[in-house]
Amino acid sequence: MRLIFNFPDIGEGLDEGTILEWYVAKGQEIKAGASIVKMETDKVVADIPSPKSGTIVARFGNEGETIHVGTPLVEIEIEGVLGDDAIAEAKAQVKIEPLEEGSAGVVGTIEVAGNNAFLSASDEGFSAIKTEVKSDVKVLATPVARALAKELNIDINKVKGTGPGGRVTKEDIQNFHLSNPVIDIAESYSQAVSGEALTYEPLSQIRKTIAKNMINSKHNAAHMTVFEEVEISDLIWLREKYKKAYSEKNVKLSFLPFILKATVNALKQHRQINSQMDMKNNRMIYKNYYNIGIAVDTAEGLVVPVIKNADKLSIFQLAQKITELSDKAKERKLTLDEMKDGTFTITNYGSIGGIFGTPVINYPQVGILGIGRILKTPVVKDDKIVVGNILPLSLTVDHRIVDGGEGTRFINHIMEYLSDPFSLMMD
Repeated sequence: MRLIFNFPDIGEGLDEGTILEWYVAKGQEIKAGASIVKMETDKVVADIPSPKSGTIVARFGNEGETIHVGTPLVEIEIEGVLGDDAIAEAKAQVKIEPLEEGSAGVVGTIEVAGNNAFLSASDEGFSAIKTEVKSDVKVLATPVARALAKELNIDINKVKGTGPGGRVTKEDIQNFHLSNPVIDIAESYSQAVSGEALTYEPLSQIRKTIAKNMINSKHNAAHMTVFEEVEISDLIWLREKYKKAYSEKNVKLSFLPFILKATVNALKQHRQINSQMDMKNNRMIYKNYYNIGIAVDTAEGLVVPVIKNADKLSIFQLAQKITELSDKAKERKLTLDEMKDGTFTITNYGSIGGIFGTPVINYPQVGILGIGRILKTPVVKDDKIVVGNILPLSLTVDHRIVDGGEGTRFINHIMEYLSDPFSLMMD
């Protein structure tokens, strides 16, 4: 019996993924639970395990290709299993569990939703798909053909398929394009200038998600930003005093753990900024827990892991957690659980060199705190001009929920803690 195994939704309503690496080849035997392919989604890199033991008859899609949830990944030959039994087994729903620390892969069997995940296959491997696909799919086509049609801005429903069962193939798309060329403005411009003036690269899953989330935030929240400066000479002294001791315990002590602690303490006094507006049910949701997202700059794009229950952690524990999550973010090893349920976000663009910024809210959160680069600046202390250490702060809030006065009081509380860091130990 042959089964078609589709790319499953591995969490949070993901609708597509990019094939990074195939672990199997055509004709290869595989055991249930063994990894078939490494997929990159907009949040994690995950290994997709085989639901059954058998022999790989076909693979669908090449490395680097983006495919949608519900489209075929592999065709598996399973000996000793009849068609009805295979379909019955395919309907079983089994929980997907993330791997333990150090990986963002997936173990166990795959969660399946109905017959679409496993389909009986003909000798050609596709005739059964035609009768079992979702009703909203208008044409049968290979993942490669769909991707190429999208790239060339071709309506795939207008292309006549020449593959098995009328399936649209890559060659069908190419032939249609030659017969019905679509004018691309960027392409026509590149042809008009001498040399190769333009370079095309596909959008990564992370970059597409960042773009979607930024637009979603701007469309759904009324952004307002407050700027402030705080003198932190005492905080610098305190950090220098304990930095070596932390280093001996393999923990890097930056300013961020102190800022995070000050932010959590301030959130406890300003519940509006640790809330969420529920327009559908005409209510506010005030959160009595403090999960703080920390924006991490990676080679692939901005990633925001979340420190859960930050109010219950010491400065040392916060420093440990920041280092752990930052390293995992840069290595693309974060799990879905480490990136969700945030209640407030901190972004430290000053670590790169920025002074002030207007950070975009991580919607549906209510606020985000931006940290700028520390500057040595003349300040007045005891009626004397001395060299001070100024930390720029930018607080962006959703003005639908947080008034200007409340936002200013919140950032003032953060400043009080940072200018007198010993008060963090007293609260």
